Amino acid sequence: MLTLDNLPALQRAIADAGVDGWLLYDFRGVNPITNGALGLRGMVSRRVFAFVPRTGAPTAVTHNIEQGPWRDWPSAWHRVRYSTWQQLESAVGALVKGKRIAMEYSPGDAVPYVDYIPGGVLEMVRAAGATVVTSGEIVTRFYAVWTPAQMESHVRVAEIVARTARETFAAVGARLAKGEQVFEHEVQRAVIDTFVAAGLDYDHEPIVAAGANAADAHYAPSAKRPRALVKGETLLIDLWAREPGGIFADQTFMGALGAPSARATQVWSAVRDARDAAIAKLKDLVAAGKPFSPGAVDDAARAVITQRGFGEYFWHRTGHSIDARQLHGAGPNVDHYETREERVLVPGCGFSIEPGVYIAGEIGMRSEVNAFLDAEGRVTITPREIQRDLIIA
Repeated sequence: MLTLDNLPALQRAIADAGVDGWLLYDFRGVNPITNGALGLRGMVSRRVFAFVPRTGAPTAVTHNIEQGPWRDWPSAWHRVRYSTWQQLESAVGALVKGKRIAMEYSPGDAVPYVDYIPGGVLEMVRAAGATVVTSGEIVTRFYAVWTPAQMESHVRVAEIVARTARETFAAVGARLAKGEQVFEHEVQRAVIDTFVAAGLDYDHEPIVAAGANAADAHYAPSAKRPRALVKGETLLIDLWAREPGGIFADQTFMGALGAPSARATQVWSAVRDARDAAIAKLKDLVAAGKPFSPGAVDDAARAVITQRGFGEYFWHRTGHSIDARQLHGAGPNVDHYETREERVLVPGCGFSIEPGVYIAGEIGMRSEVNAFLDAEGRVTITPREIQRDLIIA
């Protein structure tokens, strides 16, 4: 959230981006980045603009009937009120005319995670005499980076998440050994109960997928469609949690219900080695000391899976941004596949590394860890002990 304290850091990011200011825009939640940056509370049903210049005080453009949500806007900053569309366009024009400004716009929709501004708004701003460029770099530096305290929180919760996964596999194995019937949704509920007991937020339900169900990367188990676990098949558990106000830890573990088949071992080895290749590439790029896009990390993982013969079954990017507001954050993604990720990684960025193979009707596997670049540019991988072999339950 934009405050008096962090305004200097934001204005440094604006200056580094080579623009005169950042123009924030939202209408009824269309732009989550503006929502997160402004932190408005209460009913906001009219168009909202806020201009943060490279130097000087920010200016909010607000509708006369909706002043309450701006209660936390510092009194030292400017506020322009409007009622008519003419007043709105005049106020915005006065702020941006002749300036080079950043907005949540990505040419050609190359990076959809920073492409929230409607075409009509872009036309209006450009007609006012502004040159509009992408805010991607500013969003990365101001919105997506973690603080040292958030990093510490992430590291703590990462160990809880990993322990929860391993203990869940052990509990499943113990129940199956007794001849009990175990359902996917029951395993999901056990993970949730563990997080709740630990006082953690899990955002939405974890994924528990047995056998061919794991070939659906976003599979959702349900008590309405109960699916019993069967000896001899694989089990995927994808789980995430955070401390209140902290950063999510997002991990995926793979297990076998009994001795794994040769096919399961083959697929798992490809996924694990792709994950490790991505980590190695990330460390090499960081050690080189030059700015880089994480797309190269995606390429490294994809090359391994392709070489093993599973390239057509790796359907998604290698990793997503994780930031303080969202599990799937607004920072750079480890992606050279779904989108043209052009942003560079900077110290403070965190993200997942999670290659997968999904063969419909047969098997699905994914291995997921998280990575973070600290202020010195060092790479931290969480959890401390990453999965090497299939967990035998």
